[in-house]
Amino acid sequence: MSDLPKVALVTGGSRGIGRAVVERLAQDGFETWFTYVSRPEEAEKVVAEIESAGGKARAFKLDSGDSEAVASFFKEEIKGKAELEVLVNNAGITRDGLLMRMKDEDWDRVIQINLTGCFTFQREAAKIMSKQRHGRIVNITSVVGQMGNAGQANYCAAKAGLIGLTKSSARELAARNVTVNAVAPGFIQTDMTAELPEKAVDAMLSQIPLKRLGAPEDIAAAVSFLAGPNAGYVTGQVLAVNGGMYM
Repeated sequence: MSDLPKVALVTGGSRGIGRAVVERLAQDGFETWFTYVSRPEEAEKVVAEIESAGGKARAFKLDSGDSEAVASFFKEEIKGKAELEVLVNNAGITRDGLLMRMKDEDWDRVIQINLTGCFTFQREAAKIMSKQRHGRIVNITSVVGQMGNAGQANYCAAKAGLIGLTKSSARELAARNVTVNAVAPGFIQTDMTAELPEKAVDAMLSQIPLKRLGAPEDIAAAVSFLAGPNAGYVTGQVLAVNGGMYM
């Protein structure tokens, strides 16, 4: 048995869905490590709350879009220092705009963070997990990556690409006992949706058969299942958690 800490690594783990995932995996018994880009006080708060509950957590300031920094992070902080049990690719940004008006830099940045960043984390994690001959990778995609959304060509393309990355990686890594799955959230109650006007929220609700927004904890529960012992025969799948809006 390895004496190294059994770690679940979550990108973008200081707020919203990422924070809920970090907290849930800590409850599941993992030492939770997570990345963030801004608001260090939020990251410190997450660590403090997990540790006050008896768990272990670490926060790392890291830009998922910086491939060299990500590779260095795995080399310096994880390789030989932790048994990487779980990777959850959650970090993402939006730069919304209509197709004909979208700037190249807005396209490039969203693809870099939401897709290329996930690829880089997954590639580096796969090297470690393959050597261990076990591991779970969960990618957070989106319902709009499945159905599209006006004004989000860059975001939808990245999230749809993440589904393809998930399915291809699952085929490659299965022989090493590493599973790769995705969770596709629908409209979730976060800081972003809390700032939307009532009319926009009503428009969202009209598309959801369950007639409510999801909670970050709903997504965390799905991740917990895919990262846990009961999902050992599940790989290459996209688990939709969207209230029935896309079946």
